[in-house]
Amino acid sequence: MVAYRYLGRSGLKITEITYGNWLTHGSQVENDTAKACVRAALDAGISTFDTADVYANTAAEAVLGEALDGERRESLEILTKVYWPTGPHGANDSGLSRKHILESINGSLRRLRTDYVDVYQAHRYDVSTPLEETMQAFADVVRQGKALYIGVSEWTAEQLRAGHALAAQLDVQLISSQPQYSMLWRVIEEEVVPASRELGVSQVVWSPVAQGVLTGKYLPGTPPPAGSRATDEKGGANFISRILGQENTLERVQRLRPVADELGLTMAQLAVAWVLQNDNVAAAIIGASRPEQVTENVVASGVTIPPELLATIDEVLGDSVQRDPGMTARNAPGPR
Repeated sequence: MVAYRYLGRSGLKITEITYGNWLTHGSQVENDTAKACVRAALDAGISTFDTADVYANTAAEAVLGEALDGERRESLEILTKVYWPTGPHGANDSGLSRKHILESINGSLRRLRTDYVDVYQAHRYDVSTPLEETMQAFADVVRQGKALYIGVSEWTAEQLRAGHALAAQLDVQLISSQPQYSMLWRVIEEEVVPASRELGVSQVVWSPVAQGVLTGKYLPGTPPPAGSRATDEKGGANFISRILGQENTLERVQRLRPVADELGLTMAQLAVAWVLQNDNVAAAIIGASRPEQVTENVVASGVTIPPELLATIDEVLGDSVQRDPGMTARNAPGPR
């Protein structure tokens, strides 16, 4: 069964393998398959589920709510996010204004079929809204009982410090950060992780298998497999193309197979286990288009990778690893 870890400096425990439905529910897979994946997650011991209102333009939340309907709510941890536009993309349909936050939480709760979410997260930093307004709105969501804790996603260390300080003044707990993190994408290690340790914030990381690249299914000099994410315009083809286009990356990923074999893991399991070696990571978010993918990935829970193999991974990947902490800010949205 999947192990639990505390989320930040709080008493909340979440499963270190968390099921997320970005790019899948309401978009990439049929609803019956999506529900089967959720059932596989529950059967494997996953109780933590991550989503966002923008995923499939609110459809992902609705599918997850239907899939979890009838489960004991107290036995689940549900995380969702707000920032990106949904609906008709009106002037106030995006960002972290008080209006958008307070309206969005109501929509999310309705779609998720729950009275509250465990963690409500700012999906990005909003440079167009005063941070004081944003944090006051999040505090009001908590005081209204619609969320238990708050978190952020893809914030810089400086933004995280500022948001955490305001949350503390408002007597609400900001306990999570949701960044991209994998063997190939380590931009949080230099600044975000040290700041988070200091503040009592944990990482709940997305794309631990680098959109499938670290599964080893993409071979050097070979077209992407039919039906893979790299060939699916709705499933992240543009996102993954950035990695596939990096010189020597696919060749280096293939050289990780002996490491996975030595540990008795698949390449995907190795990738998920790797992010969990970081003690500031509370959970790795996995997605799935088939139930068996969930069953495979949960094997990574509880795995310890010896220091010598971690060093081997670093040596093999070399300069294919992106470490620049400035990438978080450069990839952030601009003024609305």
